[in-house]
Amino acid sequence: MLVGAHVSPSGGLYRAIERGTALGAHSIQIFNQSPRAWRPTAYTEEDFARFREAMGASEIGAVLIHGVYLLNCASEDAEIRRKSLAGLIHALAVGDAIGAHGVVVHPGSAKAGPVAPAIDRAGELFAQALAESDRCPLHLENTAGAGGTLGRTFVELAALLDAGGGGARLAVCLDSCHLLASGYDIRTPKKLAGVLDECEAAIGTGRIGSLHLNDSQMPLGSNRDRHANIGEGELGIAGARAFVNEPRFAELPCVLETPGPDRSGPTAEELALVSGLVRRRRRPAGGAPRR
Repeated sequence: MLVGAHVSPSGGLYRAIERGTALGAHSIQIFNQSPRAWRPTAYTEEDFARFREAMGASEIGAVLIHGVYLLNCASEDAEIRRKSLAGLIHALAVGDAIGAHGVVVHPGSAKAGPVAPAIDRAGELFAQALAESDRCPLHLENTAGAGGTLGRTFVELAALLDAGGGGARLAVCLDSCHLLASGYDIRTPKKLAGVLDECEAAIGTGRIGSLHLNDSQMPLGSNRDRHANIGEGELGIAGARAFVNEPRFAELPCVLETPGPDRSGPTAEELALVSGLVRRRRRPAGGAPRR
């Protein structure tokens, strides 16, 4: 498992690699532009080359891009849909340029409207954005279930994948806080295994592309998305240990999006705590070491 953290690319894309390295991360997640603004950041080929060079010289094995918070691919508003599509295409283009493992996006919200048409609207934009980019996968993140947000159940995620064309570049990002908040009890290895069996029955095997490990301030089934530092919430250390040792997650990037002690994000100490929870698996004689 590639344990890592969400970090800032402020000052240049390559600085995200420096910040991840300082945390002891083996994966990172970044925003490709300001998360609360529509205007895309105009990167140059030099920016991309410097990022790739820095990553190649680091211990970071995967980078995720998180789509900005304003995106709502399920919106009925034509202007919001236009901006959401442009924002998603930009994120995927940056992902192509830096060799990202995937772009993680919240599927969108039906607001107060019916869910099925909203899923169709979101899927249409996912398919368009993928058609306008080359290689970078798109990971649909499960949601906590507040309001009309899409992706609160595995059935909804399966419908979103299908609506987006169901191609190989579409996958799912599972967030531990969101799973708990939406009613999936994942706090023991047995319960987590059962939840993943249910997930795979809905979306198919091999469709989980990335992970977010966050504790939850709110209880099971609360439908409220409130991240807590690892071990300080409803998931707890036991739940975090179950999450990072689930065999189906072994090769995936697992990014922390926790608030940190001073609200500035995950710390090196928190990453070390999580890495220490991962049981090292015995590798075959002569096999390559696994992080």
